[in-house]
Amino acid sequence: MNTDQKLVFSDETIQSLFGFEDAESEPIDRLREYYLKKDTFARVVSDLPIRILVGHKGTGKSALFKVAIAEEKENGNLPILIKPDDIAELGKSDENFLLRIRQWKLGLTKIIGSKVLNEFGLYDEKTAGKLSQFGVKLVSFVSETVTSLKDKIDLQPIQIKSINNFLKTKKIIIYLDDLDRGWQGKKDDINRISTLLNAIRDLANDNAGLIFKVSLRSDVYYLVRTSDESTDKIEGSVVWYKWSNHEILVLLIKRVLTFFGEKSDEEQLMKTPQKHLIHYLDRVFEPRFYGKGKWEDVAIHRILMSLTRKRPRDLVKLCSLAAQQAYSSGSNLLRSPHFQAIFEEYSQGRIQDTINEYRTELPLIEKLIFGMKPTKKERFAADGYIYSTAELQIKINNIKQQNNFSFTNGRSATAKDLAQFLFKINFLTARKVLDDGTIQRKYFEENRYLSNSFVDFGYDWEVHPAFRWALQPDDIQDIFNNLILNP
Repeated sequence: MNTDQKLVFSDETIQSLFGFEDAESEPIDRLREYYLKKDTFARVVSDLPIRILVGHKGTGKSALFKVAIAEEKENGNLPILIKPDDIAELGKSDENFLLRIRQWKLGLTKIIGSKVLNEFGLYDEKTAGKLSQFGVKLVSFVSETVTSLKDKIDLQPIQIKSINNFLKTKKIIIYLDDLDRGWQGKKDDINRISTLLNAIRDLANDNAGLIFKVSLRSDVYYLVRTSDESTDKIEGSVVWYKWSNHEILVLLIKRVLTFFGEKSDEEQLMKTPQKHLIHYLDRVFEPRFYGKGKWEDVAIHRILMSLTRKRPRDLVKLCSLAAQQAYSSGSNLLRSPHFQAIFEEYSQGRIQDTINEYRTELPLIEKLIFGMKPTKKERFAADGYIYSTAELQIKINNIKQQNNFSFTNGRSATAKDLAQFLFKINFLTARKVLDDGTIQRKYFEENRYLSNSFVDFGYDWEVHPAFRWALQPDDIQDIFNNLILNP
């Protein structure tokens, strides 16, 4: 785009500038232009038998896989993407745990082998039928099959190149993404994922060169990990996907720079303090936010970083909604009134996303979340969204008097269970005032609990700002007056 040309925030411009909410819809060339790899990327694509990428919905797991697959192809490797519909019928039988693992191993062997042969242009029913022989050494079978057939069939140059590369590396990289589609948190769902993880561990152990990359939502992994003791064997293969506010800001800056056709030095951007970075946003955002209370005349990036739950998808939604307001008003910059106009809609969306994501684990989650609305007494006493551990338990016990909370697995939920659940889903953040007066906030991913108790480590607990407008639409001014923004 011409850097002198003023922005018009049409739908096409919004998507090109801020990106799509889901990586599947993002053109790979555009995604790679602004993609921020972080250390997580290197850990996931490392040449190890199993990597399990765990993160909340919206953290960018599918985007990472999409970029990784593109790079693997460029490097001459053989990446295979397995989607939920490929394995829809696997691991669903009523058989016992060990037989389910066997079913997964047989099914995955057939799927992977068939996809590889298709990639090489060598697929036929007779050859594929041999993949049904349980115990087949997949990499060896594919290698022998390819060697015997490659000179007998008229292949495209790109297929010949792929075959030759495979015969050199003897390596197949399998990406399993979006496995939590249709997840309900039931015992059968947990067993299905558990047996899958056991199956890929067996396949990787039995087949040198067979490499698995699996993505799981954090709540799915949490339930599987705490329900199945056999998953302790794969814990060392887990890579947690988490973002800092600085990384999300750099991601936004890369999107802006590349949108205008400019190059960006990711390493340099990461080393630069935020106060020296925010000028990169001036062509898209009004530099200061002219709100009220503690939001009066603050840098715009502090608003953005405070309202995103350290998830890139939140940033896409927040900026896209504001850009739609800017388009309606004919503005070529995103200004304070555009954000103020969409805070409640943004907040309602984040609550609905959270309810949709975690209802399968706690059916009455909606009553729990809306029960956290501050009472008049809490609002007048102080910031009604901040609790000590003792105050939080009292608050939740009051909510429990009106509702009988149980998890999907049948376990009754105590006040401590529900407090831990709210922390795990990022509704609550841990909060501590440091000696210099600054606020330290910690998320579940940064200090996760893999037990069923809610331990007091000296932190208070704060309802995340992203949810507050939906909980308090009748008195929004209190939010501006009380909420201290992230630095």
